[in-house]
Amino acid sequence: MDSHGTRVYALALRFCGNAQDAADVVQETFLGAYRSWPGFRGESSATTWLYRIASRACKRFHRTQARQGAHSVPLESDLPATGPVPAALTDEDTPLYRIVRREALEALEVEIAALSDDYRIPLVLKEIAGLSVAETAEVLDMKEATVKTRLHRARLALYRALTAAVPTRDAPPPAYEERVCIDLLNAKQDALDRGAPFPMLDGITCERCRAVFQSMDLVADLCRAAGTDHLPPGLRERVLREIGLAGGARAD
Repeated sequence: MDSHGTRVYALALRFCGNAQDAADVVQETFLGAYRSWPGFRGESSATTWLYRIASRACKRFHRTQARQGAHSVPLESDLPATGPVPAALTDEDTPLYRIVRREALEALEVEIAALSDDYRIPLVLKEIAGLSVAETAEVLDMKEATVKTRLHRARLALYRALTAAVPTRDAPPPAYEERVCIDLLNAKQDALDRGAPFPMLDGITCERCRAVFQSMDLVADLCRAAGTDHLPPGLRERVLREIGLAGGARAD
């Protein structure tokens, strides 16, 4: 609870869309983990095992609600090869920066909620809960290549939402053929998958790609910020009380 409670709550909040259902998912997750612990064989890490329980709990809650307006993300139509790009945002702690960052985070929250489950679930597990691609694939029982494809498309959707929410500037079209642009974008996405830096090579990375890649880094930072929710007051005590009751019932 102390190690993973806030991350599970952040995950549930993006799945469910409201704090009450998210709190119920947290309770169901830890109660389910407590009940299932005797059968945990250690074939996966305790972290991925816990998030598998959490994602299943989220899906059960989600199926009880009619979800309208969720959209898929066609890769080709979202390649940022034309149009304005987000202006560079400094990390100076100024009132203007705080306003722009807050508006950007709100825009990403809306976009995450609007994604279909196929894209939202891998994105939340990887970028907000902080799992690796391999752990996300294990939690969802998917191939890593499938997780990567869905992550890449979801990130492009978030980039588009960021562009609509923050100050932008004009940028020239890519300096290379479309295939080279796609290859560079895929390389950048792979670096984000691994949590590795991506070199902005002078003379190779054109102005437009540089702006897009910097914006994708900002999206990743904002996603990590979205995972810092605090547990609602009293939720920890509520979960521990329910576990105590479950423990008593099991002992009986």
